[in-house]
Amino acid sequence: MKYQIIPVTHYQQNCSLIWCEQTASAAFVDPGGDVDHLLSVIEGMDLTLTKIILTHGHMDHVGGAAQLAAHFEVPIEGPHRADEFWLDGLRDQAVMMGFPQVEPFKPNRWLEGGDRVEVGEQTLEVLHCPGHTPGHVVLVHRAQKLAFVGDVLFAGSVGRTDFPRGNTQQLLQSIREKLFPLGDDVKFVPGHGPMSTFGVERNTNPFVADERYG
Repeated sequence: MKYQIIPVTHYQQNCSLIWCEQTASAAFVDPGGDVDHLLSVIEGMDLTLTKIILTHGHMDHVGGAAQLAAHFEVPIEGPHRADEFWLDGLRDQAVMMGFPQVEPFKPNRWLEGGDRVEVGEQTLEVLHCPGHTPGHVVLVHRAQKLAFVGDVLFAGSVGRTDFPRGNTQQLLQSIREKLFPLGDDVKFVPGHGPMSTFGVERNTNPFVADERYG
């Protein structure tokens, strides 16, 4: 599986274009906005977009999803249903976060922990990782030791939990009990900022490093 990180919106959110080399099937993960730019990127490549995948319901991750899905006539998969209230409140989110107005929408498929998302011949495993939002999911490509973690974990930091229905304890458990056991050598694409590995964060991240847990 190949991927390209495309920062979008004034939040510089890491939208990822992922694709299967064998079939040229592709998906956008968290297309938060700047739809014209995302269209220009994929139209310059010999790929067929087959779906949109969302890690959670915050505007900077979903703002362009419905428009792209309509343009390519493809389904939206994710997040977990517990984030439905965030998608229902997109008009209010737009005002709060300084985004253009986006109409509420529902995905074609809600994702649960243990689900699989197919992109061509590539398979992403779904982990339900609440805390930043109650319905946040993480997508793991085990063969490539690569994860798309949205706003759960960052290089040197973790996701905020001061939004409605955020939960700090759940977030830390998601990271320590679901992400770190995948292996120190797993690379991850966060929702913002540079990539890192679970091993680096387990050893150095001041919020979730092993030394905090004795």
